[in-house]
Amino acid sequence: MIILFLLLFINLYHLPYYFSKPGDANVLNTIIEVEGGYEDEGTFMLTTVRMGKANIVNYLLAQISDTRELIHEEYILRSGETDQEYHQRQLLMMSSSQDIATIVAYQQAGKEAYFQNYGVLVTGMIEDMPAYDLLELGDLIVTVNDTQVKTVDELLAQLGDQQQNNKVSLSIIRDEQKSEVELFVTSFPEEVDPTGKRMGIGITSPITKRELIISPNVTIDTKKIGGPSAGLMFSLEIYNQLVEEDLTKGYNIAGTGTINEEGEVGRIGGVKQKVIAAERVGADFFFAPNEFNSKTSNYQEALEASELINGKMEIVPIDSFEDAITFLENLEPK
Repeated sequence: MIILFLLLFINLYHLPYYFSKPGDANVLNTIIEVEGGYEDEGTFMLTTVRMGKANIVNYLLAQISDTRELIHEEYILRSGETDQEYHQRQLLMMSSSQDIATIVAYQQAGKEAYFQNYGVLVTGMIEDMPAYDLLELGDLIVTVNDTQVKTVDELLAQLGDQQQNNKVSLSIIRDEQKSEVELFVTSFPEEVDPTGKRMGIGITSPITKRELIISPNVTIDTKKIGGPSAGLMFSLEIYNQLVEEDLTKGYNIAGTGTINEEGEVGRIGGVKQKVIAAERVGADFFFAPNEFNSKTSNYQEALEASELINGKMEIVPIDSFEDAITFLENLEPK
C-alpha cells in the first residue's frame, strides 16, 4: 500500500511547471486546401511542441534531457486562468493566425481577401476585477456605452479614458442571445500594473471577431493544434496553392514563426523542440524568425539546437513573408 501510494503521488501530484518536448512536423498540403489550387512536388510543414503539466517524473526527466524544457506556470497561464481557459485561448489564437496568414498569402497572389468585423471576443479576465464575475470567455462585446465597437482598437478607445469607479455599460452576445452588462472601472492588481495608474474592467488580450471574405475558398483543418506560431508556414502553403509556380521545388521545408498583416515574422516559443521534430522527419530546410538579426533570436536558438543534434537541414533566417518567398524563388530544383 505504501509503494502504491508513492507511485500515485509521483504521477498525480503536479508541480507549478509545464514541460515541453518535441512534437510533430505536419505536412500542410494535407491540412490546407485551396479551391482549385495547384499541387506541389515537395512539402511545407508546420512544427509543434507537446506540452503538459509537470509531475515529479516529468520534472526529473527535463533535468537530464537535452530535448525537454521546464517552464514555470506563471509564464504560461494568465492570472486566475485555468488549463481549460488556456487551451481555449490557444485555439482562438490559432484561428486568428490562420486568417492573417490567408490575408497575407491572398494579397501577395493578387486574390480577393478582406475582413468583415463583428465585435470583440473575451478571451481572458483578471481575477477580482469587475469583468471576472460578470463576463464569460467567448462573450462578444458589440457596444460600449451605446457606441458600437467592431474591433479591439475601438473597444480600447472607448475604455481608455475611463476613470476610477466610472460605470460602463456593455452590450454582449452570449449563446446567440444579446444582453446588457453594467460594471465599474477600477485599477489593475499590483502584479499586473505595479504603478497602480492603469484603469480597466479586467479583460485581457481581447480578439476581434471577424469573418474572412476570400475568393477562391480555402479550408484549414488543424484539429486541436493551438497557438499562433504556424502563421508563416500557413501563409507559404496557401500562397503556393494559389500560384502556378511550385515554390517547394521538390524540397521538404519546415519552419515556425508568427505572422502579422504586414507579413512580418515574429518570435515563438519552443524553437529547439521544433527543430528536433523537423530533423526527425528529414526536412531539408527550417525557417526560423530572425528578429532582425537579434543575438537572441529564434534563428540563433535554432542554429544551436541543430548543432546539438548534428542536424543536416539548413536553418534559414526569416524576417518577413517576402524573405521566405525570395529564398524559395532562388532555390535550384531538387
